[in-house]
Amino acid sequence: MIHRFRRARQRAFTLIELLVVVIILGILTAIVLPNYITSVFSGRQITANSNARILAEAIQHKALLTGSYDSTLADYVTDMGGRLPMNPCTATTTGYTITVTSSITATVVASSGTNCGSWIPTSFNMTF
Repeated sequence: MIHRFRRARQRAFTLIELLVVVIILGILTAIVLPNYITSVFSGRQITANSNARILAEAIQHKALLTGSYDSTLADYVTDMGGRLPMNPCTATTTGYTITVTSSITATVVASSGTNCGSWIPTSFNMTF
């Protein structure tokens, strides 16, 4: 009977071994998690700026056809193939700001939102 008890005891993990594994996993998580979050934020920021550039090109194209800029996002849905691009920083399609400073100049910028951390979006200036 004692022989069986020893055999079962030898196969089990001790509390110290389990604690060491948990500590190693905690250290790895502490190292990897910040890098992962940074790369996710960076990807969202790049996508938001890229989508703003695409929107600026559609706005520029329509302005060249009509002779003036329009600051209403909904007016560009047809020009964008039926829907506006998603801004991953705000998780909406309305996460872009069009500022018309005169009839011949405008600026498009992605809203920063809360899903991208702190960053300064790129402004796309247009003139015709």
